[in-house]
Amino acid sequence: MKWITRAGLILVTVALLLAIVPFFISLDDYIPTIEKEVSARLKEPVKIGSLRAAGLPLPHVTVSGITLGKTEDIKVGKVTVTPDLWSLLDATKVIKSIDIDGLVLTQKAIDKIAAWIPADAKPGQPSQPPAVRLESIKLDDALIKLQKATIGPFDARLNLAGDGGLESASIVSRDGGLKVFVKPQRSGYLIDASAKGWKLPVGPEIHFDELVVKGLATPKGASFSEISARLYGGMVNGRLVVGWQKGVQLKGSANVSQVEIGALLKALGKPQNMSGRLNARPVFSANAADPEQIVDVLRLETPFNVQGGVLHGVDIRKAATSLISKDGGKGGETRFDKLSGHLNVNRGTRRLTRLDIVSGSLSADGNVTISPRDELSGRLNTSITAASVAAAVPLNVSGTLDSPLLFPTSGTVAGAAAGTAVLGPGLGTALGARVGQWAESLFGKKGE
Repeated sequence: MKWITRAGLILVTVALLLAIVPFFISLDDYIPTIEKEVSARLKEPVKIGSLRAAGLPLPHVTVSGITLGKTEDIKVGKVTVTPDLWSLLDATKVIKSIDIDGLVLTQKAIDKIAAWIPADAKPGQPSQPPAVRLESIKLDDALIKLQKATIGPFDARLNLAGDGGLESASIVSRDGGLKVFVKPQRSGYLIDASAKGWKLPVGPEIHFDELVVKGLATPKGASFSEISARLYGGMVNGRLVVGWQKGVQLKGSANVSQVEIGALLKALGKPQNMSGRLNARPVFSANAADPEQIVDVLRLETPFNVQGGVLHGVDIRKAATSLISKDGGKGGETRFDKLSGHLNVNRGTRRLTRLDIVSGSLSADGNVTISPRDELSGRLNTSITAASVAAAVPLNVSGTLDSPLLFPTSGTVAGAAAGTAVLGPGLGTALGARVGQWAESLFGKKGE
């Protein structure tokens, strides 16, 4: 059994040599040459903090403290390159893995990446074996800093085929909230993403309790055939097609069920002037030169209804019953059982048509337009039932989303004032208002 003991001692000795010898071999003398060569290729200044070789657990080289660009557009804490030693004698050198730890990528770097990638060989040229073949890339604690948002930190794994093509890829956020898996298909890349307790890193700060996205991406765009989200107490299911050649194009549809509209408005950065459970079936499209312009050029149409909610900032009942009041129902609220209609959004202008509001003895219908500046215009025809008698009062809509105003039409106010003067308040006011409305409709005049 002595040979086993001797073999063990030999293995331990080899392991110790592999672990200790690199500390006596300095590679820092090569740093200036590497910095100069890479800087010349990328036409950007490159700095390297240290360069070290090690033998365990596998022979590898570690480069630390890397920065690229005059304003440090790319920063890397550490890069570890593990080669296949046997391939060093072949025409194609094989790198088993490149591990990148602490990558920080800025918007400036993303804009320059296309210029750093070498152009493909011209058609007709004989194919040559690659000088280097890479098998896998690992990213840990990566961060992407865009102009108005930050993505990450996240970990990523890329497995490459023998020809350099992608075999599979995965991206997982460090908190585990987002997971994305990518696998090549003949016509593109299959995408399977899921998230829990996750918020959009760019655009509106929409928070998803759960999100599932499945689709196919190509160099020209992506088609997501399944989008399912649980958010703000409800569900959203839909489809989306995105193109990114010559700007950004998107079109899609969705089914919204029982989503709390107040929380959604807050996430979208809009005034929280309504609460209740939203149901809708939007169809939308947009074509923009830049992703940040999508909201400005969005076109959307949908029927909708909101159940058991409140209109904040305006009291429709007060505006309809206080005909000579000057506050326009401002500052109150209107509780409703149901609010339904049709919404059309075109380049920031929102048109609410076929509105139907039911709030106990109060009902209203009409049309309202909201400008890109959130200015209101339109008309509501209200009806209040008391003691089996219905009183109808048309109201002009004005003001803004933050401060809406509802005033009776000029004909209604004039008639109410005349009736009050002749017959007194109460019956005289009501009869005068009706006469004013009749005269207004007879002559085709809509008071402002």
